[in-house]
Amino acid sequence: MPSFNDQEGDNVPDGLPAVIDAHVHIFPFKIFSAIQKWFDENAWQIRYRMKTSQIFDFLLSHGIKHIIALQYAHKPGIAQQLNRYMAEKCKEHSDQVTGMATVFPGEDNADKILQKAFDEGLKGLKLHAHVQCFDMNANEMDCLYECCRVNDNPIIMHIGREPKSTAYSCDPYTLCSAEKLERVVKNFPDLKICVPHLGFDEVSVYQKLIEKYDNLWLDTTMVLTDYFPMAEKIDLSHYRSDRIMYGSDFPNIPYAWDRELKALKAAGLSDDALEKICHKNAADLFGI
Repeated sequence: MPSFNDQEGDNVPDGLPAVIDAHVHIFPFKIFSAIQKWFDENAWQIRYRMKTSQIFDFLLSHGIKHIIALQYAHKPGIAQQLNRYMAEKCKEHSDQVTGMATVFPGEDNADKILQKAFDEGLKGLKLHAHVQCFDMNANEMDCLYECCRVNDNPIIMHIGREPKSTAYSCDPYTLCSAEKLERVVKNFPDLKICVPHLGFDEVSVYQKLIEKYDNLWLDTTMVLTDYFPMAEKIDLSHYRSDRIMYGSDFPNIPYAWDRELKALKAAGLSDDALEKICHKNAADLFGI
């Protein structure tokens, strides 16, 4: 897919409230380099090729008030290393960065790895079905859901079917669906779940799900930017505004860092809805 050289701003666009970016990726350098290479070959050219400290400094110096930092283990045996890395980096910006843990679903002692990460200060779990190839309804997932529930920490799961790539070792259209997610929501009504990208490409179904369930959130990441071809036009004014959060996917994006914020500003939302989407919902969900 294309990359854009669109103009970027020096700060959060005027007229927006305080902004929490609920979807920012960090990784150790070698893993980040491998991810960038994968994107170059299979998706788009990442515009912002930065190390973790540069990511935090860039966003915070450009007016983002708080960052939710995410990573995911792409294979068994590395989650503890990644969780230690996340905890250490968050301590360097303890008042402005909240870190999510990761595990590889199905690996030995996955629930114990997750509990240790929570004990060390991480505030939720991030999973990516396209990369980790897990079935969200498999029995091995229950211990992770229960660990998050008991600790009152949210789980962020990329379980929308898009963006799909033949480079993945599994088919997201087989593993991912709003119907599968609804089973989890029903089985764990006290578990707080966030689905990124508004559930792309089942956006209308996910829009209805957040109307039904108080333990389900969505983030806006990359789907307000007129980047992906989408059959359904997104009108956030028709969404339940207390269940939507702004997220950027920074730095793994092919356009200016504030492109989505500009789209959010132009969406014609009320001041109350903007406050919830830009700040309040994430603050409430992640205990900021």
